[in-house]
Amino acid sequence: MSVTHPYRIAPRRVSFDWRDTPLHWIPGEPTATHVINVLHLLLPAGERWFVKVFKEALPLVRDEELLKDVKGFMGQESTHSTQHSYVLSHLAAQGLDTGPYLRRVDFLFDVLLGERPPFGLPVSEREWLRWRLSVVAAVEQFTAVLGNWVLGTDDLDRAGPDPVMLDLLRWHGAEEVEHRAVAFDMYEHCGGEDPGRYARRLLGMAVAAPWLAYLWATGAAYLIRNDPKLAGRLRYGLRAHNRAVTKGLLPTWRELGSAVPRYVRRSYHPSQEGSLRRAVDYLATSPAARAAAGAIGRAAIS
Repeated sequence: MSVTHPYRIAPRRVSFDWRDTPLHWIPGEPTATHVINVLHLLLPAGERWFVKVFKEALPLVRDEELLKDVKGFMGQESTHSTQHSYVLSHLAAQGLDTGPYLRRVDFLFDVLLGERPPFGLPVSEREWLRWRLSVVAAVEQFTAVLGNWVLGTDDLDRAGPDPVMLDLLRWHGAEEVEHRAVAFDMYEHCGGEDPGRYARRLLGMAVAAPWLAYLWATGAAYLIRNDPKLAGRLRYGLRAHNRAVTKGLLPTWRELGSAVPRYVRRSYHPSQEGSLRRAVDYLATSPAARAAAGAIGRAAIS
């Protein structure tokens, strides 16, 4: 499968200054803050895992245009992982230790989804790689939906969030929309012949969707339970979550849930997700990206 773009997918230099970002970066909204903060728990390890899986699969790629896009995708995901890791350090500096939860996340990606099937499962090396590629593609379906949501929500702006955190989320979300089709195309290219390829795509989503929901709920509960400013006065629950949804501070269940039936259609392609124009426009104006570009320019002429 050959995929072309009007421009080349590539990582961007960004720089974020977290010194003035409060722990509750959406004022008065700890539940919405920490539900979104789960991204920082999952993405450093998760996106490193994406890159590892794609590195394993690179020898299978026989399309030069796809190979260029895959390498750009890997560069973007590596940068995302690094930037979200910095937020974890910022949370720790404010008294919110994420270490115990991160150890569970590391076990998931390093052991359960590592280079070899866990528990001695009788799965061939090639089939295990193809299945993990299908999981990456399924997860990227949700990151594209979330990226499109954060780019388009005005309610989040009206809540007065910390501008640095909002820029991080929108820069990342814009790149997720920009490369929304790469993981899917990579899986389709490397996934073998139908009907097995399509069946494995369904299985990847069947595993990814409930696991993401579980990790998100347990991650939000962990952050709220260990938030030093809350001191145990709040628990994560569906009622508080839905209040944040009603205020427009979190995506609706319909937005998230409808991503699954779209994905399982045989004719589906992720180029249908989100607005590429809106994503590219934001990437051209992101304060962090512009600040980093300016710093590079100043260094070049000094």
